[in-house]
Amino acid sequence: MRVIAGKARGIRLAAPRGMSTRPTADRVREALFSIIQSRFELEGARVLDICAGTGSLGIEALSREAASCCFIEYDRNAAAILKRNLVAAHCGERAEILEQDALKALRLLSVRRTRFDIVFFDPPYASGMYVTVPEMLCSLSLLAEGGLFIAECATRNVLPDHLGALVKDDRRVYGDTALELYVLEGE
Repeated sequence: MRVIAGKARGIRLAAPRGMSTRPTADRVREALFSIIQSRFELEGARVLDICAGTGSLGIEALSREAASCCFIEYDRNAAAILKRNLVAAHCGERAEILEQDALKALRLLSVRRTRFDIVFFDPPYASGMYVTVPEMLCSLSLLAEGGLFIAECATRNVLPDHLGALVKDDRRVYGDTALELYVLEGE
């Protein structure tokens, strides 16, 4: 696994052993960022990476000039690797890691009145978080106007057309992985 483009291009990112963390494949990340950059200005964006794992999505955004990225990762082993990957990619100064449960972290970000332009969400495929996290994200007004919410899920798991105030804008399939892109309703 490597950083695809930007200032950290080519830097190898570490991943934990075993099946507890499933990093986004290079080809899926490359396709995802092509989609994002075709419709959104990544430079200066504020990014949130929920269930960040190795941090590959947020690090890719930072490498491509996102202003900042907040990573939420509950698993200590994955968070330790995420920290090493941020150092390797030379983008730790624009990153924050919240090592806690996603819902608790979202409440903390709400108290800070933080808003994000892009939100990546890549939980364990079998988790029940695909509805609760986006609904909370919307109810706490954490997604900026015109922002994107991107969920990664198993191809067989088609997410609903609406998640809270989010409306599905696109769905792309890459082998066993699906990317579901959402925007705020009415935008």
